[in-house]
Amino acid sequence: MGDNYHIAGINDNIFFATTRIYRNSTLSMKYIEIFLEALAAEKGRSQKTLSAYSSDLYQAESEIGDLLNASDQDVQNYLSHLPDKPSSIARKASALRTFYKFLMLEKIITKNPTANLELPKRGRPLPKYLSPEEIELLISSSGDIKTSVRLKCMLELLYASGLRVSELCELPMSANLGDRLLIHGKGAKERLVPMHEAAQHALHKWLEIRGDNDSKYIFPTSSKSGHITRDGFFKILKKCAVLAGIEPHRVSPHVLRHSFASHLLAGGANLRVIQTMLGHEDISTTQIYTHVLPEKLRDTVESAHPLAHNEIKDI
Repeated sequence: MGDNYHIAGINDNIFFATTRIYRNSTLSMKYIEIFLEALAAEKGRSQKTLSAYSSDLYQAESEIGDLLNASDQDVQNYLSHLPDKPSSIARKASALRTFYKFLMLEKIITKNPTANLELPKRGRPLPKYLSPEEIELLISSSGDIKTSVRLKCMLELLYASGLRVSELCELPMSANLGDRLLIHGKGAKERLVPMHEAAQHALHKWLEIRGDNDSKYIFPTSSKSGHITRDGFFKILKKCAVLAGIEPHRVSPHVLRHSFASHLLAGGANLRVIQTMLGHEDISTTQIYTHVLPEKLRDTVESAHPLAHNEIKDI
């Protein structure tokens, strides 16, 4: 079969969108390339996400064979015999589901072999977070670090707005709207997140001394990217944890994001509001933070229930 074949029923625009078609590859490999380009062009997926999809799908194609002709049992057997961790298997299954959904929508296949896919249930780990007192200690300890004004500003913004570390490091000057930040999150989606006064003050103080007025980034550096890197911030944060007397393994940018969400929920914030601020597409992702509710509910009962403070008498 040559390169100029045509499959009846396929959308010609999508089929010929890719130029990365190889003569010796299987038909399913060619559709993987088309699928990846569609994800990039239509869904705005990041390069990291596309790389993960590519790796998972090509591994499945290598083990199962032509994915276009795979049966339900073929896919089930493949996933069942993977030596990976449950979280990794779930990711590979998700890649296959998304790929087959694409093939069904484009009428390339007539039956989805992942429609009734079963995976072993796994408990989702609870997010790690710091107490409000530890957060305050961490922020106050940033004064002992070189470029402490910048570090304090970054810590305040992380904890005040629940930003992802990549969103924080890559913040453009145009994101600063005074009392809010305009964040460009995953999938090129925008969201507005408020800043409390302490965060606003920390940001204002940093911008006064940051220098490099030609940079478009709030946290510029001389690195190739033009802004502070995730690794660079991570290393500084670990040093700050040591000075604060907190075990470094307990502190990371994502732990501060978890702390932001957990403390808001414990304080009575609406789960939908937290979902919006975190930039979660699905409320189920945000619901993991309800781990803070049992303690909150117990405190509410003890403080508000009319019989909670009655003297206990023996009968």
